[in-house]
Amino acid sequence: MARYKGPVCRLCRREGMKLFLKGTKCFSDKCPVEKRNFAPGQHGKDRKAKIVGYGLQLREKQKTKRIYFTLEKQFRNYFEKAARAKGVTGAKLLEQLERRLDNVVYRLGFAISRRQARQLVRHGHVSVNGRKVNIPSYQVAVGEEIAVRDNSKKMTVLEIAKDFTSHQPAVNWLEVDRDNYKGRVTALPKREDINLPVNEQLIVELYSK
Repeated sequence: MARYKGPVCRLCRREGMKLFLKGTKCFSDKCPVEKRNFAPGQHGKDRKAKIVGYGLQLREKQKTKRIYFTLEKQFRNYFEKAARAKGVTGAKLLEQLERRLDNVVYRLGFAISRRQARQLVRHGHVSVNGRKVNIPSYQVAVGEEIAVRDNSKKMTVLEIAKDFTSHQPAVNWLEVDRDNYKGRVTALPKREDINLPVNEQLIVELYSK
């Protein structure tokens, strides 16, 4: 399956803010956004164009795609499904993105970034209700238990993630047992539970043209 393989710090610089794609590096002095807070590329430092209208909507969509590591076709499918669902389209879009298995693994604190969580899922280290699931886009449902498989619990990356996230509270719609590397979905994520610098209404406006 196609995926972005380039340097992810360039994505943060392009959006002009930290998207927290590199885990611990994002909180250190080595973060490129701190050292070079301008767009990447030969003319990035001199490019100060004001973004309005369509450009603002496009940047919001690109930013959201990059936070959740989805490609355009998949992201568009999420929007179309959200548009057909009952409720606010933007909130339904974010709900689907939050319910991705790789994001849930990240939200539970089993990985220091969504990209690392995606790798854990793809490599078969995660189970849902006791069954191995290696599809990062799998949509979790209320009541399902997400856990690291027994043979994988001694991995160093899990210990690092546990230490890194130990001081962070769990999100409201998840119940987590960090010592046993498992958690449960207790509710569907609401917009107020999703603490991200995203204006989903701009995305809705972009796709509704």
